[in-house]
Amino acid sequence: MKHRLITHERGNLSLRRACAVMGVNRSWFYERAQRSQSPRESSVTLRDEIERIALEFPAYGYRRITKELSRREVHVNHKRVLHIMREESLLCHLKRRFIITTDSTHHYRAYPNLARKMNVTGVNQLWQADLTYIRLRWTFVYLACIVDAFSRKVVGWHISKNVDTLLTLKALWMAISARDPQPGLVHHSDRGVQYAATDYVEALDEIGAQISMSRPGNPYDNAKAESFFRTLKVEQVNLNEYNSIEEANEDMKYFIESVYNQRRLHSSLGYVPPDEFEQAHQQNMGLIYA
Repeated sequence: MKHRLITHERGNLSLRRACAVMGVNRSWFYERAQRSQSPRESSVTLRDEIERIALEFPAYGYRRITKELSRREVHVNHKRVLHIMREESLLCHLKRRFIITTDSTHHYRAYPNLARKMNVTGVNQLWQADLTYIRLRWTFVYLACIVDAFSRKVVGWHISKNVDTLLTLKALWMAISARDPQPGLVHHSDRGVQYAATDYVEALDEIGAQISMSRPGNPYDNAKAESFFRTLKVEQVNLNEYNSIEEANEDMKYFIESVYNQRRLHSSLGYVPPDEFEQAHQQNMGLIYA
């Protein structure tokens, strides 16, 4: 009875309001809606929803798709999602090899690793910086990014034809402008010349940042930035072909700012996007100090 009344009133009231009036929650309404469908209709609806998510996030595995379904009020066992994705050939991912972009044979100072023993409890405590290449049709361009280690959010990025200090500096300037970090921030990178150069070090000194660098030959020290680049390559770059740096720049802007930061679910964050994770943390801190 309640389900029929809510359905009847959806043209006049929002679903949230209609459910509140009837004293039920939306998950109850969706569950009853699924029960009212025939098994065949329910299966087709689920397959369509899985396919929509898989097209939006091409490299999502069955666990992330199950979590996204739950966020969309579609509650289903992960084994059934896996079974459907296998049947629909939605489990294929492209993989390509990386090339080395780090040149640590320079005369600049190398800094000790401060990040290795840090216990990060909030934003702007530890930034991890790294760079990679993006393949165009006939050449390569380079992408520098800065990731907040607490939320995995990309806070600064820049793409360029040249793998030089200006590339990394522009990513740093974006991060500083967006986050306005307080003195004491630890900035961690590898020992590449782009991060050890005088101009880059001076930019960090100006905001009172502490400089941290990885041990030689140890990529695990910068794991969160490396993890972001793996995600970027598998879920976006390897699925596209870019004819120009302008095309690559536009696609990086879309993926980083609209997908990765705002909508992509991160298993390490409890299957929420970085922006949502930061907002929840701020709300929790507000409650603690209220």
